[in-house]
Amino acid sequence: MARALPAALAAAALLVGLTPGTTSAAASAAGATDGITVLTGEQLAESWRAPLSTRGRYVVDADGNRFKLKAGNWSGAQGTWEGSGDAADPANHQADQKSNNIPLALDRTPMANLLADFHELGLNAIRLPYADAMIRDTTVVPDSAVAANPQLKGKTPLQVFDAVVAALTADGFAVILNNHTTTYRWCCGLDGNERWNTSQTTEQWIDNWLFLVDRYKANKRVVGADLRNEVRRDWNDDPNWGWGNEHDLYNAFQLAGNRILEADPDMLIIMEGINWQGIPQGMFPHGRPTLTPVRNLSNTLVASGKLVYSAHFYGFTGPNHTGATGGWQNGETNDPRYRDLSPEDLVRVVNDQALFVTEKGQHFTAPVWVSEFGTAGRGQTDAKEIDWFNRFTDILVKNDTDFAVWPLVGWSTDGKINDNWAMTSYDEEGNRQGVNDGGDWRATAWNKLVNAPGKTGRVAEVDHWNMVDLDYGDQNLSATMRRQADWSVGNRKGNCPDGQRLVALARSNNRGLCTDADGELAKDDSMWITVIDERYVKNGDWASGYNKLECPKNTFAVGYSVHGNAMAALLCAPSATPLSTTNRLLWFDHGDNRPAWGGSTASDWAPGYYKGQCDDDEYLAGVAYTWKWQHGGAPDALLCRPLD
Repeated sequence: MARALPAALAAAALLVGLTPGTTSAAASAAGATDGITVLTGEQLAESWRAPLSTRGRYVVDADGNRFKLKAGNWSGAQGTWEGSGDAADPANHQADQKSNNIPLALDRTPMANLLADFHELGLNAIRLPYADAMIRDTTVVPDSAVAANPQLKGKTPLQVFDAVVAALTADGFAVILNNHTTTYRWCCGLDGNERWNTSQTTEQWIDNWLFLVDRYKANKRVVGADLRNEVRRDWNDDPNWGWGNEHDLYNAFQLAGNRILEADPDMLIIMEGINWQGIPQGMFPHGRPTLTPVRNLSNTLVASGKLVYSAHFYGFTGPNHTGATGGWQNGETNDPRYRDLSPEDLVRVVNDQALFVTEKGQHFTAPVWVSEFGTAGRGQTDAKEIDWFNRFTDILVKNDTDFAVWPLVGWSTDGKINDNWAMTSYDEEGNRQGVNDGGDWRATAWNKLVNAPGKTGRVAEVDHWNMVDLDYGDQNLSATMRRQADWSVGNRKGNCPDGQRLVALARSNNRGLCTDADGELAKDDSMWITVIDERYVKNGDWASGYNKLECPKNTFAVGYSVHGNAMAALLCAPSATPLSTTNRLLWFDHGDNRPAWGGSTASDWAPGYYKGQCDDDEYLAGVAYTWKWQHGGAPDALLCRPLD
């Protein structure tokens, strides 16, 4: 159906995350400029210790102290060419800013000045967008592109990127790498960058990530991998979450995230939800799912404390609005933009699309980083945009949300700011116009956000509940088992991250739940055991007339395999201490049977299917199933035993 649309409509329809350039200039009121505690590079470096991890909804440093991401996007290395005309002509680049595929403004002011200005904004982290094309680009950047930083002359874009990373981290900033685009074309439309694998294969994308992770592995202040920016529909197809095909963003994130953690266990893995699905016209379903699919299918990594989810919000876009203008011919629908929503509706929508993920004790619980938001400053004339920005920053403050403003750096030319969304702009002589330099109405909201009270100090350790999803293939989440041979040949198989145990299963859709609640069960060094029959059922027939898989004495279930929808095997790990053999049989063949209290009970990890879940202070020792009564071998009952 997309092919039948007029070219103009189809192209404009995909302007789903487009960050605008300059808006019309007009006089604006000065904002507040006081209140930010400005740290030197040395002070910032001393205030936190790498690497970063997560505890529940919070990012923490190596000492377990809250590290709230107060970040900005230093763009440029992802490319600024808008896709038509001579790429050498600045007029064909976003806001007439030709980045030469390196972070902006290195031609205008020394690196030290830029970093000092970032400190002045109250930042502690920088999101660095890049294009995959940068990795193999052997072109030397023009001397003019680094005129204010002559030490960078003669370098390729990647080598300049290296120098920027080194300077930022030496000055105390946490750096998060962001795979923004595949090519150097400005994001985001029908531009060949719609998905991670639109202009390259998934394996090439992962290999590029592994190249960068290895390149910066020794620099522990390179703290995170933001896997892909604003995944959206291409000409013909939508991205999806969990369908098991080449457009499955959930699975791509699983593959890349776990490969990265195997290469560098210290990295945060940052996953942004789907930015757009559907053809934006009234007769077709369309919308911006963001993180909503995570409610029922969340990601599980080989290390539980490394996942951060992210989302983008701009006033000119909306839950079902592309952000386009100019009528239906250009992909504009009648759906409300975020800036059109009432205060109550905006709070509700932002929670429904993203901030729900921070809810305590669910399978999806993780920090949410709003890694892009922003609006025009000087010259802004849209009262709705001003109102939206003020209300949105209030939401971030109230929820103590990690954030990164877009964009951090821009140019000014002949006294006029090229991109009035930028927080700091520099002219050819290096003179700065920043958000706190007077005349920028955003200053009040920005300083409110940066100075907002929130959780500080040590964050307590948390229990985890993590999904295993065998809908379309294996999901080996144990670092131990990922190094072993196939433990259930011919079957789809999954296992829990090391340190967790299997605690729940769903009937007929092959999903499970793992936890480390009530303490991690220590394992001894014995071999893990694959159970395929009833040879270990030695404590009485606990499910008469049913097939049973039971872990041997003093072992506990950490994985399972299925054939079709039928149980095939249990994977059992040996306990370092004796385990109870007191049985509690939990049936769930006629309805859900989950604890009234405890982990992930307020969220549905297998919608439409009955679920059985042992209590948080139990371990799963066995599964009963039958082929009778058309049950098809799906699990009917769990054998639960107390941990103590």
